[in-house]
Amino acid sequence: QVQLVESGGGLVQPGESLRLSCAASGFIFANYRMNWYRQAPGKEREFVAQVSPAGSTNYADSMKGRFTISRDNAKNTVYLQMNSLKPEDTAVYYCNAKNTWYNYWGQGTQVTVSS
Repeated sequence: QVQLVESGGGLVQPGESLRLSCAASGFIFANYRMNWYRQAPGKEREFVAQVSPAGSTNYADSMKGRFTISRDNAKNTVYLQMNSLKPEDTAVYYCNAKNTWYNYWGQGTQVTVSS
């Protein structure tokens, strides 16, 4: 049974940091590209960041320099370090695992940035 379980969301003030985690099980984690997406209220889901099985990374332009994605294949976990958070970063953040044949999603974790 495939599971992606996100954690680490919460309420923070502008300028603060959060680290999201996504624990994966039920598939061969090391073989999948791991992604973070987010969806703000009233908006479409958007790409945040990707890490390949080998560890190369890619980011949406608005996240470059503030967000860092990483993975630990030994722990089957992907992380998203988010710094200098802004109110516009408020969204539900989703973990995604993808390869040529399969595409899995987590349930999401809420991040709220507000003073």
